[in-house]
Amino acid sequence: MRRAILAGAALTLSAMAAVPTARAADTPRGLLIAQRNACLGCHAIDRKLVGPSFQQVASRYKGNTQAEATLERKVKDGGSGVWGVIPMPAHPAMSDADIRTVVEWVLAGAPSK
Repeated sequence: MRRAILAGAALTLSAMAAVPTARAADTPRGLLIAQRNACLGCHAIDRKLVGPSFQQVASRYKGNTQAEATLERKVKDGGSGVWGVIPMPAHPAMSDADIRTVVEWVLAGAPSK
């Protein structure tokens, strides 16, 4: 009886551990990278926090052929003055590939799936 209870508990724990993995598989890579790099401390997907929402950024740069390069540079080097007085800090430790992935996701409208 005790073994059955322990086996059931182990099965339940392993099923619970699989849930975040399943959710992570459904999460866009750009969002995952943004989460890992603390972007969501200042930006939300759909509302202004310290900085503009990712959707506001997508809207502002829609149709701008230089948007990707501009935003990649802004993420890497930081910047100020575009969205107000609070500067965006530089992210020199982020790889160029990760920055590109986040920027592409943002310019696509920051979809959640």
